[in-house]
Amino acid sequence: MLQFESVSKKVGRSLHINNVSLELEKGSLNVLLGPTLSGKTSLMRLMAGLDSPTSGDIYVDGKRVTGQSVRKRNVAMVYQQFINYPAMTVYENIASPLRLQGESQSSIDSKVREAAELLKLTEFLDRTPLNLSGGQQQRTALARALVKRAELVLLDEPLANLDYKLREELRVELPRLFAETGAVFVYATTEPHEALLLGGKTATLHEGSITQFDSTIDVYNRPVNLQTAQTFSDPPLNIVSASVKDAQLEAVGTNLGQLPPNAAALTNGQYTLAFRPHHVSLTQTDRHHVAVVAKVGTSEITGSETYVHVTCAGAHWVVLTHGVHRVNNGDDITVYLDPSRFYLFDAADGALRHAPSFDAQAA
Repeated sequence: MLQFESVSKKVGRSLHINNVSLELEKGSLNVLLGPTLSGKTSLMRLMAGLDSPTSGDIYVDGKRVTGQSVRKRNVAMVYQQFINYPAMTVYENIASPLRLQGESQSSIDSKVREAAELLKLTEFLDRTPLNLSGGQQQRTALARALVKRAELVLLDEPLANLDYKLREELRVELPRLFAETGAVFVYATTEPHEALLLGGKTATLHEGSITQFDSTIDVYNRPVNLQTAQTFSDPPLNIVSASVKDAQLEAVGTNLGQLPPNAAALTNGQYTLAFRPHHVSLTQTDRHHVAVVAKVGTSEITGSETYVHVTCAGAHWVVLTHGVHRVNNGDDITVYLDPSRFYLFDAADGALRHAPSFDAQAA
C-alpha cells in the first residue's frame, strides 16, 4: 500500500501539491485525472521518490519512506516523454531491469519476447531507439516497465504518442497485466474518457489538490462538487445559474419544471445547474424534455457526431449529438434539456446538492 498523509510540495513560492492524503492499495488501478498543471506529474514524482515533500509523510506498506530516493524504491516509470538507453538495442532496453535483478538468460529472453509481442515490437528487437519512430520508442519504454515487476508503476500520459488502434488495445491490456503483478498502478491523463475506459479508481486534481478520490464511475456519476464535475467532463460541462422556489427549477428565463422526488429536500435559493453535452439534444425524444431557444455559435462535424456550440441567455453550451447535423452560425434553434440528467450545485461553495439517480445516469 502507498499512503500519503497531508503531503504538500512547494517550489519557491509556488504550491505544486496542496495537503494531499491518499491511500492506494496493492494490485489497484488508480487514475490521476486533471488538466495540464493540475499537479499530476508533481504527485507522481513524490510517489517515485524523485522529489521530497515540503511537509507531510509518505509510507509504503506502513514503512515511512519520506525523502527516500528513487534508487531505494522498486518503481517503474513511463512518461509521455519516453526515456530509453540510446546505445542499447530494443531487446537490451527491455531486458535491462531483469539483468539488474539477476534473472537467468532464459527467463530474460522469455519475458522480453512476451512483452515485445504484446507491444508489437518483435521485429524491432535488434534496432537501437534512434532507428525507431516516436511511438515505437514509447512502446519500448512501456515494455521495460512491464517486465520490471515493480511494486509501484507510474504511467504519465504514456499512450499519447501511439496510434489509435494500439492505444485502445493497450488501455484494456496494460491495467490487467500490471494488476496481475500485485503492483500499485498509477496512470495520469488529461482525458476523462480515458479514465472511464481504464476504470479502477480516479483522483481528480485541481491546482495541486485532490478534489475527489473514489471508484471511477462513482466520481463520474456523483462528483462531490462543481470543480470535480468540470474536471471529469469533455466536452466541457454545460452550466448556468438557476434558482429553486417551491420545488420549481428556473434557469435561462424558463421554468424547467418541478424538482424530481430525490431533490425535493432542496431549499429555495440560488444554484448552479449543470448537465453534460450528450444530455441536451436537437430533437425532443421524450415529452418531459424542456425546450429552450438558443443561438448557434459554431458547429463541428466529426463524422459520427456533431458538436453544436450555442449561446442561451448568456450561457455557452455544447450540444453533442450523433450523426451529421447541419446548422448555420447565428441561427436560432431549439434545444431540448433532459431534467432527469440535471446536477445542481450550491451557488456559494460549489458543493453537490442534487445528482441524477444512478438508474437515470448514463456515462
